[in-house]
Amino acid sequence: MRSVNNKSIIPGFGLSLGLTITILSLVVLLPLCSLAAFTIKLTPSEFLYTITRPRVLSGYRVSILTALAAASVNAVMGLIMAWVLVRYDFPGKKIIDGIIELPFALPTAVAGISLTHLTTTNGWVGKIFYQNLGIRIAYTRLGITIALIFIGIPFVVRSVQPVLEKIDLQYEEAAMILGADRRTTFLRVIFPEILPSLISGFTLAFARSIGEYGSVVFIAGNTPYETEIAPLLIMSELQEFDYTAATSIALVMLAMAFVILSVNAILQSLVSRRVSGLA
Repeated sequence: MRSVNNKSIIPGFGLSLGLTITILSLVVLLPLCSLAAFTIKLTPSEFLYTITRPRVLSGYRVSILTALAAASVNAVMGLIMAWVLVRYDFPGKKIIDGIIELPFALPTAVAGISLTHLTTTNGWVGKIFYQNLGIRIAYTRLGITIALIFIGIPFVVRSVQPVLEKIDLQYEEAAMILGADRRTTFLRVIFPEILPSLISGFTLAFARSIGEYGSVVFIAGNTPYETEIAPLLIMSELQEFDYTAATSIALVMLAMAFVILSVNAILQSLVSRRVSGLA
């Protein structure tokens, strides 16, 4: 019998794995472990008091609600934008495709200042809403949501776009031949294929928005119990040199992000299995 070669097909796998673990430990795990190290200085009761103060709980609430609203808007608009970029050809398509990644490259503080100037009651956009509808944008939760939409939209577009590009048009043509209309074809043929990537983009935008600081701090107004976000509370504690309180709140934010990403992985796995079963 021919012997089976059990060697890895990846050259230098052992060395590559060691470098990967080392880099992840230095860049990711070590800084995160430092949060726990600072938090250990507190007793369990002190830690619980620090992270459950009314002002801190309000900060969690503002961050979560605005991030959830922004991620929901991004899921819908990101899907539409990805669909347009994949299914249609038009002048300036490459430029628009590049602009989508601008929030990744633009410093968040610059985005925050720009959005604030636009949405104040004297700004180009804010003046229209305030004078005609009586709606204030800047220094409200609506302003926070708009800033989070700005920084989160690329996550959805870039998650859905590659999947749409790989969908074979023959499946849609077959559905049309069998009598399905456009709505049925989208819901029964296309949407199940892009659903895992849409969930991924939504959860990534949600997790990113919860911890956003630079683009939000200027437009939020930072009113306690109203528009004060959790990352701002962390910065406030650091400015007062209360590192244990700051790291305690940061540890809660880290736990939130871990839970969100874990739920993302579980949902993607369940949806992928369901789609595979239907296929």
